[in-house]
Amino acid sequence: MEREYTENGLRWLADAYSAGFTLTLGEGLSPYELLRHVGAQDRHIVPLTRSAAYELLLRDREDHISELAFLDWEDETAVGRLTSTGFLPAPPGTIVRAGSAGGWAYALEEFGCRTGQYLAALSERGRAFCVHSAQGFSRVSHAYRGDAVTSFEPGLPHLTDGVPAEVSLGYRDDGDELGDVAFLRFLESELGIHLSWEETEAELPAAAFA
Repeated sequence: MEREYTENGLRWLADAYSAGFTLTLGEGLSPYELLRHVGAQDRHIVPLTRSAAYELLLRDREDHISELAFLDWEDETAVGRLTSTGFLPAPPGTIVRAGSAGGWAYALEEFGCRTGQYLAALSERGRAFCVHSAQGFSRVSHAYRGDAVTSFEPGLPHLTDGVPAEVSLGYRDDGDELGDVAFLRFLESELGIHLSWEETEAELPAAAFA
């Protein structure tokens, strides 16, 4: 399965994050700049693996921190850092992890879609895209140079806000693939962006939001 993921640039996200995901791309930004644009403060950014973020999101507030497999709960420094940055004691509403690829910053959220609210700001240096997928629903948004351009559901052009995707992006959904997969394939070819599965599983700068 790992090899299958690494052989395509973005489409693997739909399989690897089958319960839902948000991928956001900002042209010309660093990962830390992206996180700051969506409301994170530098002192609240910590490195987290995907599995650690997943554990933090799914835990109940009443669960003892010793149940977190990635954390040595007796390490007061580590526990204190996660507490002071909003990852503990209450489960965060969402965790945004950020990285970089080919001149773009990317953000991944396991369930939430906080980054999509800041897409115009994330496009200050060029283009920004957000692909949100959950429970059979997908939504794509695009901004350019600080302005929202379009937001649409692939395959449902009558639900478009802004400029039609065919005009603004040259994107046409032919219905051969699920909407999120089809648009991820489009981004692969248009932008030449390829994310490494191994990198996205490893530690990335991360911020927690209530």
